[in-house]
Amino acid sequence: MKFVRFLMKNSALANVPKHVDHFSKFSPSPLSIKQFLDFGSTNACEKTSFMFLRQELPVRLSNIMKEINLLPDRLLGTPSVQLVQSWYVQSLLDMLEFYDQNPDDLRVLSSFTDALITIRNRHNDVVPTMAQGVIEYKESYLEDSITRQNVQYFLDRFYMSRISIRMLINQHTLIFDGTTNPAHPKHIGSIDPDCEVVNVIRDAYETAKLLCDQYYMDSPALEVDQYNVNGSGPVHIVYVPSHLYHMLFELFKNAMRATVENHESSPSLPSIKVKVALGGEDVTVKMSDKGGGVSLSKIDRLFSYMYSTAPTPHLESSRGTPLAGFGYGLPISRLYAKYFQGDLQLYSMEGYGTDAVIYLKALSKDSVERLPVYNKSAWRHYQHSHGADDWCVPSSDPKNMAAHKIQQ
Repeated sequence: MKFVRFLMKNSALANVPKHVDHFSKFSPSPLSIKQFLDFGSTNACEKTSFMFLRQELPVRLSNIMKEINLLPDRLLGTPSVQLVQSWYVQSLLDMLEFYDQNPDDLRVLSSFTDALITIRNRHNDVVPTMAQGVIEYKESYLEDSITRQNVQYFLDRFYMSRISIRMLINQHTLIFDGTTNPAHPKHIGSIDPDCEVVNVIRDAYETAKLLCDQYYMDSPALEVDQYNVNGSGPVHIVYVPSHLYHMLFELFKNAMRATVENHESSPSLPSIKVKVALGGEDVTVKMSDKGGGVSLSKIDRLFSYMYSTAPTPHLESSRGTPLAGFGYGLPISRLYAKYFQGDLQLYSMEGYGTDAVIYLKALSKDSVERLPVYNKSAWRHYQHSHGADDWCVPSSDPKNMAAHKIQQ
């Protein structure tokens, strides 16, 4: 019997490239928060969700698996990236087991939910494991600008794909597991239809404050103001609170560390000021600190996966704080903002402080998933070398023009 299972498993693995080629020919189907909400609150049907996900999840998995194969061979060959790739292969195979099964069979629906939970748990450590692969690559080979640009391009798309897959899995498992979350009874899956932004800000601040107090024995205070175009009430939004919390927690950690370290000799710490504004199209959250700021030349590096200056962490300890040590906090936070058509930007004044601005869509119908799709344009990005810069590069040693005399 074991031998039969061994043969079946190897047969399934041999067919993986064919399945990936097939499903990657389809583009993912982006959903809006309104669609997530409407489905989960008014006409939630487990059979409908099952039939959508058994097609959509293989499409999303296969699209990004095609791009994994386009990574430089030396990066693709690292043990950590190989491990991540094996997780994606197994998750695709898990989904394909349900492709022809009867959606009217309750046992099939139950097994499908269990399979989704298994996939979600299997992928829990994808971010730090892929980060470890980048570290393994950097430790073994000299990086070049082309590889750096391609890895940045890939990881933005890879992690965005992961956010979207977890969103789909969470919505299905939370809505159809037969229970209600007692802490959030009004949530539709992971979505809060009446999310009070200031409450999430205060929650993220308190958690970051706890860490700051433990490490520095002090922390800056918080000042919050909000402006509502619709009146004087608090700002509410239909959103995924865990996504907003993730962004804010990362920004608070950075602002607190910069503030404390920049005012070591001061008798008191300046507050971190947060302003929330609800307009007709956007909800904007601006966090301002007096932590000394960052020079313009370093701003882009803060969002780069290849420029982390943190000491090499151990995967076992990566759960202490989100993405601790990998330097991935800001780039991943920006992806959470962009996932539903928002953004995260930093505006810094070196010598003074930094403003971090989160932009979110005010209307749930405008909050549509931003999904990577594998196509010729994506393929060409990995194949073509980037041309030389068509602007002069400043030199610290100017040419000696006296050595270039005009011939009479």
